[in-house]
Amino acid sequence: MGSFSIFHWLLVLAVILILFGAGKLPSVMGDLAKGIKAFRAGLKDDTEKAGESTAAPAAVAPPVAAQPLSAHTAAPAMTAAPAAGDAKPPSP
Repeated sequence: MGSFSIFHWLLVLAVILILFGAGKLPSVMGDLAKGIKAFRAGLKDDTEKAGESTAAPAAVAPPVAAQPLSAHTAAPAMTAAPAAGDAKPPSP
């Protein structure tokens, strides 16, 4: 009782064909498709404009020259430098 049968959908299709006529139905569907395409293009343009306005140019650091390690030298220890906000003031 909650779902519609195939006979219900055939009756709905027959009523639509009577109201719109078989000749008008393709033009109505074409207009609907054009409207959907225009809506999607508008959404795409809006997201591209929003992405351009929020994107800030990134500062690029110059590359660090790599120095080859020989078998007799040890690799330097990698330590993380504290960030600018992590620095503690010297104690008195």
